Amino acid sequence: MGTPKTVAFHTLGCKLNFSETSTIRRQFEEEGYSVLPYDQGADFYILNTCSVTDFADRKCRYEVRRALRYNPSARIIIVGCYAQLKPKEIAEIDGVDLVLGASEKFNILKHVESLEAVKGLGQYHATEINHVNSFVDAFSFGDRTRSFLKIQDGCDYKCSFCTIPLARGKSRSDTIENIINNVHKIAAQGVKEIILTGVNIGDFGNGTEVIEGLKPKKEALFVDLLRELDQIKDIKRFRISSIEPNLCNEEIIDFVANSERIMPHFHMPLQSGCNDILRSMRRRYKRELYTERVAYIKSVMPHCCIGVDVIVGFPGETEEQFLETVDFIKSMDVSYLHVFTYSERKNTLAAQMDAPVPMEERRRRNSILRLLSEKKRLRFYNQHVGTDRKVLFESKENEGQLVGFTDNYIKVQIPYEEHYINSIQDVQLSDINKKGVATGILSVIV
Repeated sequence: MGTPKTVAFHTLGCKLNFSETSTIRRQFEEEGYSVLPYDQGADFYILNTCSVTDFADRKCRYEVRRALRYNPSARIIIVGCYAQLKPKEIAEIDGVDLVLGASEKFNILKHVESLEAVKGLGQYHATEINHVNSFVDAFSFGDRTRSFLKIQDGCDYKCSFCTIPLARGKSRSDTIENIINNVHKIAAQGVKEIILTGVNIGDFGNGTEVIEGLKPKKEALFVDLLRELDQIKDIKRFRISSIEPNLCNEEIIDFVANSERIMPHFHMPLQSGCNDILRSMRRRYKRELYTERVAYIKSVMPHCCIGVDVIVGFPGETEEQFLETVDFIKSMDVSYLHVFTYSERKNTLAAQMDAPVPMEERRRRNSILRLLSEKKRLRFYNQHVGTDRKVLFESKENEGQLVGFTDNYIKVQIPYEEHYINSIQDVQLSDINKKGVATGILSVIV
């Protein structure tokens, strides 16, 4: 290839995007490219985008400008969900050389050499949405402690606020055989924890691709995958990134409750605690089902961590409906919230709905739920003070402290000791400090 070229990456959005960026990065490394930090003026900048919110769109433009400040002659390549939805709009951003759709991004290297001749001409390639129909496996490397493993992509749900089905296509899955193969590759790097990622992982098995030479005996379900993963001793922990409440059935919950490797941690999107708003959102459940799921999880795993996604300021959401959501969340034994401020997305039903909530009011509601989230989290942490939990410690030192997470996702810190990095320790949780982090006393090395 001549003089070694350099490349830098930046990822916006979800864990799924991180797993895919890591896979693309390995492709460049295998071809001899040197990967640089974003601020060191690389020859190529790869920006993997998200389009869940309007902020993500603006963030894309900001990162393009930032890359060009570090190297004005850099070649800028945009991939990901925003690229799939708005290729022409992105191609018109000053400095952007190439825009690749959801399928093409995994063949990015074949386009790179041509960029030497087209710098600044605004040429781009984009994939039509209806061509997004294949599954490409991906997983992240670089963090010895944990890896994000893609098991599923796309979504068949038609939520009125969401562009993900447009950006990522129909629901489709990897095979269990190929997932296990990737798990062993990850384990060989010394990784202790794998986070299972996808757009709608509870829908795993739908649209399963048959890897050449490997034919599934039957259509696998998500719980079938969990059973297989639970047998792999090389990985100490598997964590479910997010699962829809209507797909998080008792069979899955019971299996997690009796597993040593699948962590007691569910992140279930709620979006609203008001049935009228859920109906407008075209969600596939009512709040009563969500209540049942939380109650059952806590009945078999009182120590389980439960995270909740909530959207505030959805079109037509009145103050009374918002307070209904607040009261509903207060009534449930959940551990933390991810709060999203609704933003209009082109080509969605919600964007055409009447009675939009003023942005200032959306932000106010967001602040209220973020405060509630912190109260829920501290309550959950304090419930476990005095108990022993297994903690996987990370590799970074933070102000003389070593930080890790318990099996049930409590953040813990202890005085820094290098030999505890990437190890699982038995820790007695002793207190919650002023920063809202649990402190503990080490006992036995696992």
